[in-house]
Amino acid sequence: MLAACHLFRQPTPSSSAQSSSDSRYPAHWWAAVPRDGAPAWEILPQEAGPGEVILSKRHELGLLSNFAATPFIFHDQRYASLEGFWQMMLYPEGKGDPRARFPGLEWKYTREQVAEMASFEAKSAGTLAEENMRKMGITWVTFEGQQIEYRPAVPGEHYRLIAAATWEKVRQNPEVKKVLLATGDLILRPDHHQEPNAPAAWRYYEILSQIRAELQKQKNAVTSRDVSDEHCAALWRNVQIFALNHD
Repeated sequence: MLAACHLFRQPTPSSSAQSSSDSRYPAHWWAAVPRDGAPAWEILPQEAGPGEVILSKRHELGLLSNFAATPFIFHDQRYASLEGFWQMMLYPEGKGDPRARFPGLEWKYTREQVAEMASFEAKSAGTLAEENMRKMGITWVTFEGQQIEYRPAVPGEHYRLIAAATWEKVRQNPEVKKVLLATGDLILRPDHHQEPNAPAAWRYYEILSQIRAELQKQKNAVTSRDVSDEHCAALWRNVQIFALNHD
């Protein structure tokens, strides 16, 4: 009987559609915001479908945005935000970089300066860099000297880097991890309109959903192990009591 203890598992609750009326989630995540005065790019919290939640920058779910000032270390370098990491790759790595040598281009910021940016500041820096990329006729960015296709049809190295950096952002910022896990089994949706068929790296809400699933799996594994240990300890106590009573 004791040998079978490792087989004990805690039942996993089944998922179901959620809404603002679900007491497991804060109602303000779906609180209506007037369309008048809201930016044209914004998807408002009340526009979530059944079982969905918008990762709105209007409350704590905004921590999950690439724009959020959630510093992290990646490959021994500090980044002020995921957006800063993303847009930094569009900038020249040094004087020998083809982007730095291309005639007639102005790079308003250095790569290091962009790495320390967040929110719309980082996004604006990236917009300037994308204009330079168009002038050069290139479709690649760089990381640690490697040229990487920026918008591949199939997820590639750029997606891998963004996903890995997102993991580090979540892992190194406890509040981000807490908020992500608090979304439970809700379907995560962006708070801004995206282009049709956007590359996988742009779909940050899907990357976060995958990270959340892995964190939940790890959490459930620890819970199951703890419950299993308690179960086995109780069985062992019963065996000892039985032995004493029948000695």
